[in-house]
Amino acid sequence: MKFGIIKERKNPPDRRVVFSPEKLKELQEKFPKAEVKVESSEIRIFKDEKYSELGIEVSDEISDCDVMLGVKEVPVDALTPNKKYFFFSHTIKKQPYNRKLLQAILEKNIELYDHEVITKSSGARLIGFGRYAGIVGAYNGFRAWGLKHKTFELPKAETLPDQKALINELNDIELSNIKILLTGSGKVAKGAKEMLDAMSIRKVSVTEYLAQSFDEPVYCLIDVLDYNKRKDGQELGRKDFYNYPEKYESNFMRFAKETDYFIAGHFYGDGAPFLYTREDAKSEDFNIKLVADVSCDIDGPVASTIRPSTIADPIYGYDPQTESEIDFKDEKAITVMAVDNLPCELPKDASEGFGELFLEHVIPAFYNNDKDGVLKRAKMTENGQLTERYSYLQDFVEGN
Repeated sequence: MKFGIIKERKNPPDRRVVFSPEKLKELQEKFPKAEVKVESSEIRIFKDEKYSELGIEVSDEISDCDVMLGVKEVPVDALTPNKKYFFFSHTIKKQPYNRKLLQAILEKNIELYDHEVITKSSGARLIGFGRYAGIVGAYNGFRAWGLKHKTFELPKAETLPDQKALINELNDIELSNIKILLTGSGKVAKGAKEMLDAMSIRKVSVTEYLAQSFDEPVYCLIDVLDYNKRKDGQELGRKDFYNYPEKYESNFMRFAKETDYFIAGHFYGDGAPFLYTREDAKSEDFNIKLVADVSCDIDGPVASTIRPSTIADPIYGYDPQTESEIDFKDEKAITVMAVDNLPCELPKDASEGFGELFLEHVIPAFYNNDKDGVLKRAKMTENGQLTERYSYLQDFVEGN
């Protein structure tokens, strides 16, 4: 089996890669039968020479590889027929802008494995960049706070080399006694929590957060049953919420009344209640001044997120009364940071972390007859057809 690390070709440029030089070398050592080759790239966070120095072949031509490993969508004209490809295809939700990509994959008889559906049998994701989205999202939120209130200035995350550098910058700022709310229980929330803990911001319980005032900055981490409640008043646990989200309503406003800075790190499932609506945001009880929306669901559960923002221009303002965008420094504005590709700002750390997970969970499946079904679950196409698991995309492919 010959693995090829492909050059990222999507614009804007993405400097991440599936494997760092060191991790690719480790792959070769753990799986001696594996051959590896790296496509030359001038934008990758790790220079070609770093791979070459470890004895890894770098070339402009990798069509002799069996398995192509990338991060973002591969342009249609760069797809090599009859190969196995791993990348984020952004097609599993029938995203219309990638219909032609999925059509081309089928036409070119490509076996597509989407990183997003590399999962355990339970459905839990095994790999991804979520942790790094949380890390950068929390940092960007603090940067936006300083700019909005003119209290401090932080450099852009993309100008700093790693998470340690982000933490060093955050530990140089002075915060007032603000209340910070973090939602979620997955990798995104854990990444954001790492940053709050590294700043030695005190974590408080839901009861303390809702009932007390503090003379220092504090944060509260909440999960779905903290900000949702059953309409009939029963308390039946998380599984019930996931199975019957339509039986629940939001209980978020009690947190909105007490929160200055909200980090949205939750996963939002179809049918679940919105955390807060546009009407909620108009309430006099709504106190949130800044939202770092790492989840970035547009016109969805976080009503102030009306569009994604960009690494180049990451912050905008939302006027709750007019439901429109305004200058984020305006007194009326809820300041919004909703960059939808946050891990791109920390390409070295993100790539190293991703490669570690990929080597642990995916590569062994090629050599143990996929005993845990990792490849089978992630395989979207085969022999020019959608696999049974992804047959629901057929009407999407056909343009219906």
